[in-house]
Parts: sequence; C-alpha cells; structure tokens
Amino acid sequence: MENLTRRRFGQTLAATAATAAAGASLPRMAFAQMAKAGLLQFPPNFLWGCATAAYQVEGAAREDGRKPSVWDTFSHTPGKTFQGQTGDVADDSYHRYKEDVKLLKDLGVSAYRFSISWPRVIPDGTGQLNEKGMAYYQRVVDELLKNNIAPYVTLFHWDLPQALPGGWQSRDTAKAFADYAGYMAHNLSDRVSHFFTINEFTCFTDLGYKTGRFAPGLKLPDAQVNQIRHHAVLAHGMAVQAIRANSKPGTQVGLAENLEVFVPVIEDSEQIEAARRATRQENAPFLTALMESNYTEEYLQREGVNAPKVEAGDMKIIGSPLDFVGLNVYTPEYVRADSSPAGYAIEKRPSSFPRMASDWLYIGPEVIYWAVRNVSDIWKPPALYITENGCSSDDVIVRGHIEDTDRVMYLRNHLTHLHRAASEGYPIKGYFLWSLLDNYEWADGYSKRFGIHFVDFKTQVRTPKLSAEWYRQVIARNAVE
Repeated sequence: MENLTRRRFGQTLAATAATAAAGASLPRMAFAQMAKAGLLQFPPNFLWGCATAAYQVEGAAREDGRKPSVWDTFSHTPGKTFQGQTGDVADDSYHRYKEDVKLLKDLGVSAYRFSISWPRVIPDGTGQLNEKGMAYYQRVVDELLKNNIAPYVTLFHWDLPQALPGGWQSRDTAKAFADYAGYMAHNLSDRVSHFFTINEFTCFTDLGYKTGRFAPGLKLPDAQVNQIRHHAVLAHGMAVQAIRANSKPGTQVGLAENLEVFVPVIEDSEQIEAARRATRQENAPFLTALMESNYTEEYLQREGVNAPKVEAGDMKIIGSPLDFVGLNVYTPEYVRADSSPAGYAIEKRPSSFPRMASDWLYIGPEVIYWAVRNVSDIWKPPALYITENGCSSDDVIVRGHIEDTDRVMYLRNHLTHLHRAASEGYPIKGYFLWSLLDNYEWADGYSKRFGIHFVDFKTQVRTPKLSAEWYRQVIARNAVE
C-alpha cells in the first residue's frame, strides 16, 4: 500500500466521497485522521512512555551496598558542577519509586524507560554482586508490571563504577560491561523484553575524556579519545552478544544514541542527499560504525595516526545485529550540498536562532522527522524508538500551577513532525518523553528542569505541570493536534 504523505492528505480528503461510493479503500492512516478531525493520529499500538536515568533520579548514593560511580566522584569535586550540586539525593526515587510509578499510571503511559546503576548492582564493576541492589530493580520492575507499564531497561547511562581501573581508557571495561549486561539479562529478561545497552556515546567519551565537562573530567589527546570511543562501541557489541546469550527467547536488544541529526536547508533531492552524507560521516565513530560493522574510510583518513587501534574480530562484534535503534532527539544541525569532497557543508547558526532554557537546546522541531528518516534511509533498521525528546524550561508558577507553555509548544511541534515520519511509513514504534521528573541535570545540577512533573527538591513533592496534562491527552487520543 502506498504511504499517505501529509502533502497528499488534502487531496485524499477531497476525493473521499467519490472513493467511498466506488467502494475503493483509503490508506488506514487517512481513516484515522478523518475520524478525529483536526487530530494527527498515530498508528495503532504506538508506544507512549517517559524516560529517566538512575543517577539523575535515584539518590540513595551510599545505601544498601552501592559504591561510588565516576559521577559521584566528579560531582563531589569542587568546581565541576553547578554550585557543587550532586546526585546524592536527586529525586529520592530509590525510596519513592512507587510514587513515581503512580505518576506514570496517571499519565496513561504503556512503557517506562529507566536505567540500572551499575555500581548499585556490581559495586566494583566486576566480581561480587550486590543482592540488595538487584532486589531494588526487581521491585521496580514488579511495580511497573503490576500497573500494566512495560519496563524498558537501559544498562549504562554514564554512571561507571569508580572502582574500574582506567575507566573507559581500558579495554577491560568493555569486557566488564558485557559481564554485567549478561547478568542483568539473566535476572530480568523473564519480565523485561527490551534492553538498551548504552545511552549516548559522545556524552561519556568526548565530554568525559576530551573536553572534561562530564565525569571523569579528563582532557586527553585525540588518539586516546578515539581509543576510548572504540572501547565504548566494543562494549556495546559485547553487551548485545551477552544479552542474547543470557536472556529469555524473544528478548529485544538495541541502544539509545544521540546522533548528530542533519536537516536539509531546503527539502530537495540535492540537499536531502547532503543530509544523508553528513549523517553517515559525522556519526562515523559511533552509530555508523555499529550499523556498518566498520569505520568509514573518511573517518580513518581524517584521524590519521590518531585512529583507534582495532583488534581482529572487533568490528564484527561492534556490528552485532540489533532489533531496534533508539534515537535521543533534541536539536538540529542544518546542512547544505556543496562541491567539497564531502559533498556537504554544515551551516552556522545565526545568533538569533531560538532556543530553550539550556544554551545548547536550539529549537527546530523538524529534527525529529529527519532523525527517523535519515537513519531509516541509510541503515534500514527493523524498528526505531524516540528514546528521549524534551526540553528545559524556566517553569512559571501561576496560582499554584506550573504553566510550562514553552515546553508544550516544543513537544507539540516535535510530535507533529514525528507524525509525518509515521504517516510516511518509517518504522517508528514509540516515543519516550524526557523526562518524567525534574531531576539532576549532570553538570548543570538542579538549575535546569526537564520534567513534566515539578519537583521541590527540599520536600520531594511532585506536582504535575501543564505539559503533563497535555501529554496525558496525547496518550489518551493516540494523537496530537
């Protein structure tokens, strides 16, 4: 059946009466849209959820056998985070997880993406298991299932056990991660059917070891950074294999990546091809490598003597087949075709370009469509999820209500463009909003709020924002206006 694009939708509506009389059938999406005039309907069984990460919400940093992660060490180092703030308490979700599951149930979500704290389960990164830590995640999974919410588990969201010698500089860390992944799959796959290996490579490789903005706060030469990148994608591949070897039949495996998303400056064939070229080359160390089981020649030539050292069999492991790809989507880069060997040039943003409360979060809602389209057109994964999408906001409290109208604007526009991807037949299966709660925003501490529930960090009281009510209606309708 030919896909129904948004451009052709108006033409289809005009012909509705005639086709109905003639007994002709319309694409299923058209019927759904016509049934709810003014709504952009998502496919049946589209998955709606929210996402969080362990260090950002759990707290209980020293309880029940948990040992420090690199983020505990980094955040306790003077000058590294906003006002020296740490994730020691965060949202106290370790103790309040039932309350947070109730927030999810009130929204009507069908899934929750959360991460496991590696140092809570295996405090030293290898060796002795912490039964109390494992028991916590068993309780979280049970509580979700009791409320008909599917758990989607991320195994690494940056909180590397501090005890691992050398961190990601060591190839042994990749092996340790695979062992940990296999252990989690063995213990949870009877109730968890979807595992994400790693969240956002560049945030713990480049920001952690190149610029020093994130834990562990190092500024290393390019050759060492490239080797760290290699260890990270190798860890992903090893974990994919370990999960498959230790999980129940039917378990699905993927990752959540914040690839650089390139939007064509004009939607014509030449600029669209430039966006594809840019997507493949600018993501060469990470998503391109694991989707193609290889580093591109352009990447290796560009890095020269600094290129990563690859052992025999590494690339096959890195390219272990995936059941789905998760995309964390926030902000676009714009690209145009040019006559350079690369075939594209990345546009510089004008100073007037709009953004949200975070200085890096530029607004370009078409980014979510092009994230799905570029990845699908280049690599044709069997399924895609938007594993994060959301924004920071300077929330305004009006008569006791949090009126985050800018966040509603941001989300509405992004979902409108995501609908375009769904209506054109791209394999987008679900959407996880970032985030369920205001939480610890890494180096920004508690100064940036990304949640659709306001958290008073002194009392831990959670209050739904306007965006929570808006999202609840989206989920109930399976549609966006």
